[in-house]
Amino acid sequence: MNIAAIAERLDTAMCDARAVPQLPEPLSLDQAYAVQAASLARRYARGERRVGIKMGFTSLAKMEQMGISEVIWGRLTDAMQVTDGASVPLDRFVHPRIEPEIAFLLAADLPGDISEAQAYAALAGVAPALELIDSRYENFRFSLSDVVADNSSSSAFVVGPWHAPFPDLADLDFTMAIGGEPKQVGSSAAILGDPIRSLVRAARLAAAAGEPLQAGDVVMAGGATAAEALRRGDHVVLEVARLGSVSVAID
Repeated sequence: MNIAAIAERLDTAMCDARAVPQLPEPLSLDQAYAVQAASLARRYARGERRVGIKMGFTSLAKMEQMGISEVIWGRLTDAMQVTDGASVPLDRFVHPRIEPEIAFLLAADLPGDISEAQAYAALAGVAPALELIDSRYENFRFSLSDVVADNSSSSAFVVGPWHAPFPDLADLDFTMAIGGEPKQVGSSAAILGDPIRSLVRAARLAAAAGEPLQAGDVVMAGGATAAEALRRGDHVVLEVARLGSVSVAID
């Protein structure tokens, strides 16, 4: 198992926006996260900077469908962040999809094992957010370890205006529209029942990987609805109750 070679292959696929076949042999989750770390190390060497992490498989229904009991995670870099309301070229991606989320901004470092109350206390802000996911595998087909190795399909993210934290984040209505037409409607309750629980798990997973969450980090809590495929010309707007809106256009 050549971790460095697999990391190079996936990193090159990301840079070239070119699909590659699924990995020829199965990886353990530990190996998959080692590939992810090695792939991101290549990006850091090119000058990118880690600014936070994203969570995946935070939907309880999705976890049951996949037969897993744990969320997955990936790294976010400054090169992945898109300004609210900006445009992104379609040819930056292989086969992009977009999903509505909540983003957290940390005011304090978070150790590995924390309570929900400690997670709330560490917040500097909460915002509506969009994540553009883009598996680099052909036909958007992959195993659990494949997707983890591929930075959990993370490709870009957009964060709306930050708001002061408030205690009840568990039942915020979401509406994501594309071209003015509502495509996904849901609630923050779909994110592990309460998105703050995603932050608790994020703190544990990041610390276990030797990269504990720090003040200033952004944490994407995970998709609140199914993802929507993107096409050139799409304009996506997410409205979240009490948090306002965030948008992105695809050129």
